[in-house]
Amino acid sequence: MPNTSKPSPVAVNNLSMRYQHKPVLTDVSFEIPEGKTIAIIGPNGAGKSTLLKGVMGLQQLIDGEVLFYGEPLENKRLSTAYVPQREEIDWDFPISVLDVVMMGRHGHLKFWQRPSKIDYEIAETALKDLEMWDYRERQISQLSGGQQQRVFLARALAQQTSLYLMDEPFAGVDAATEKAIIELFKSLKSHNKTIVCVHHDLSTVGEYFDWVIMLNARLVSAGPVEEVLTRENLQKTYGGRLSLLNELTETVYRTRLDQAHEDE
Repeated sequence: MPNTSKPSPVAVNNLSMRYQHKPVLTDVSFEIPEGKTIAIIGPNGAGKSTLLKGVMGLQQLIDGEVLFYGEPLENKRLSTAYVPQREEIDWDFPISVLDVVMMGRHGHLKFWQRPSKIDYEIAETALKDLEMWDYRERQISQLSGGQQQRVFLARALAQQTSLYLMDEPFAGVDAATEKAIIELFKSLKSHNKTIVCVHHDLSTVGEYFDWVIMLNARLVSAGPVEEVLTRENLQKTYGGRLSLLNELTETVYRTRLDQAHEDE
C-alpha cells in the first residue's frame, strides 16, 4: 500500500560532518514535524550551528542526505528561509534596513525583474510586524544588536516561506526583541509554519518550543519537549556540566502543564 503521508519539512539521514579535518557530527538522523517550533540544543562544540549549516548546504557533508518536504534543497529553496548568527554578518556594509528586507524578495523574482509594489508591501508588513518600519531608511550599522536581529528576521519573514531555520535568534538580544521574536513564532505557528532554532538557554526551552533535538556530536534524542527533555537525556547531552538537572526538568514540565491549562 503506498505511503500517502506528507513528507517532513526536514528529514536528515545519516548526516556526518567535519570541521578542519576534525569530526564534528557523526551519523545524525531525524525528521521534524510540520507546524512546530523546534530547538536544537547541546553544549558548546556539540555541532549545533554546524548541523544547521550542513542542512542548508553552507558546509559540506562527509556523508548523509537532507531532504526538504521529500526533495533536495535546490528544489525547495523558496520554501526555506535561513537566519544566520549576527556575528556572521558584515554590519558595516552600507545598506539600509528596507534594502536588507527586500533581499528576502529576490528569490521570487526573475533575474530581469525589478521588485513590484506587492514586493515592497510585503517588506513593509514584515518590518511592521517586528516594529522596525520607522527604521527603514537607517543604515544597519546604526542599529542596536536587538534591532539588527529583528531586521534579519523581517528579511526571512518577507520570503514568505513555510520553513524557517534560525541560528541562535535569541542570543544577545534585549527583552523587547526577545518578546517580539516569541510573538513572531506564535504568528508563524498559527499559519502552520515550521521553525527550527539553535538555542542555548535551557531554561526557556519548555516555554518557547514544542520539540527538541539534543546533540553532542551525535544525536542524543529528538521529539516532543515533554517526552525528550528528561534528566537522563540532559545528562547524556551535557554530562557533568549541568548542576540543576532536576530543577530544570521540573520547570519544563510545569511550563508545559501551565500552557495546557491555558489552552483548555
